[in-house]
Amino acid sequence: MNRFRALWQSVIGKKIAMAGSGLILVGFLISHMASNVLVFVDPAKLDAYAEWLHGFGGLLWVARGGLLFFLLVHILAAYQLTQIARAARPTGYHAVDYRVSTYAARTMRWGGVLIAVFLVYHILHFTTGTLHPDFHPGEVGRNVIEGMQVTWTAAFYAITMVSIGAHFWHGIWSVFQTLGLNHPAWNSTRVTVATALTLLVAGGFLSIPVAALLGLLP
Repeated sequence: MNRFRALWQSVIGKKIAMAGSGLILVGFLISHMASNVLVFVDPAKLDAYAEWLHGFGGLLWVARGGLLFFLLVHILAAYQLTQIARAARPTGYHAVDYRVSTYAARTMRWGGVLIAVFLVYHILHFTTGTLHPDFHPGEVGRNVIEGMQVTWTAAFYAITMVSIGAHFWHGIWSVFQTLGLNHPAWNSTRVTVATALTLLVAGGFLSIPVAALLGLLP
């Protein structure tokens, strides 16, 4: 326990915690996106998938608790690393080299805040149905389609998906660096992997609200 505490209190420990929790969340997002796009095939398939998940009973809540734990670890590590960085340079840089500081990297913190707000809204919208205009328990495909018929809701989802894409891209790029896979010979591969996963996951999620705004959902 003391070794774990000492590792967590170190900068490298916090980076490893953020990278590891981030990878777990990436895995979840890939599976979540793959299930969501079933709405384009047949909304009933999304209902069947949700029913299959609920068939796990208590294990589903264990999985949800685990995801919440890793999300909190990710947020806490990011916050503490930000505070350490600010303490190390309280006056900030006089000039920023934007060649090594991408837009995604510069907006990671605010993007993280937007994503956190979105997660709360998303749960109240599609999980509990509290903020849904016409929620029917168990009819997941229908709830997605009806929920996205509200223009400002679809627009909010679309904007957040773009933010998730930026967060996702920089996060995956940073994971390689944290794990010591930072070498000129591998950098092009890092870009390819980060870009491909971003387009796959964020693009998949983004396709749903965009289709809703264009009136293309089933």
